[in-house]
Amino acid sequence: MVLIIVTLALKKSTGLQWILSGLTVGSIYALMAMGFSVIFSSTRVINFAQGEFSMLGGMLMYTFSNRAGIPALYSFILSVLIVTLIGAGFERLVIHPLKKPSVITIILITIGLSIFFRAAAKWIWGTDTLAIAPFSGDKPFKLLGATLVPQSLWIFGFTLLTVVLMFIFFNRTILGKGMRAAAENPEAATLVGVSPPATSLVAWTIAAALGASAGIIIAPIKFVSFDVGVMLGLKGFASAILGGLGYAPGAVVGGLSLGVLETIVAGVFPSGYKDAVAFLVLVIVLLLRPQGILGRQEKLE
Repeated sequence: MVLIIVTLALKKSTGLQWILSGLTVGSIYALMAMGFSVIFSSTRVINFAQGEFSMLGGMLMYTFSNRAGIPALYSFILSVLIVTLIGAGFERLVIHPLKKPSVITIILITIGLSIFFRAAAKWIWGTDTLAIAPFSGDKPFKLLGATLVPQSLWIFGFTLLTVVLMFIFFNRTILGKGMRAAAENPEAATLVGVSPPATSLVAWTIAAALGASAGIIIAPIKFVSFDVGVMLGLKGFASAILGGLGYAPGAVVGGLSLGVLETIVAGVFPSGYKDAVAFLVLVIVLLLRPQGILGRQEKLE
């Protein structure tokens, strides 16, 4: 089915446009999926408030840049920093005090957190859709016959930089390796000096920063509202499952694949089918290859 859709797309003159647009959205899904994967690979739990981290990032960026008049760079740093502190604070105040909680318990807690964030955002910012100015203008340019806006380049560049930094962190630093070890075997990791509570805190901090960044850099294209995090979170989760939950390269592959597939479906079929693609992919992958495209077979408990 996927091959048929791609073939149809490539036969059209707008095929490249769909692919580039899909890669733009898919890069955001990849960032969201990396947030899911970081927490899962370090703690073996799933954070369903990840989408709300992105919503908060976008909302704070709007507040600082549009209302307070703070330059975009400083607004970006402030927004990411605040959301990162929220993520770290939630882990310390809510997750850390729990004594050997089950995975289901933590998942339910994160769902409750996401509901709380949405309600708070609705009360603070209202229900209107808010716009953030592009980082470097909105004049589109041509690329091999397709049209791209400058914000897409920011998204591509930021995603690439994040992937490189995440690879270095988890594969070349003691802390990153310790986080992976603590997830695989907390008792053994403790014996060699790795603190699972500390790695959990770092994981939540990184995930919050990734979510906030994704919400900010996509905001000039998709705009922001109090409920935008719901769909972003679900798409990010579907991307993580598609690529291999807990595996950063898989998150990137899953996010880009889902973004391109969605855009092509929206171009070939009525656009209403676009959002259903993520959930259809999620179901198919869970049935046929639950470990994802690049993930390894693993029993979740």
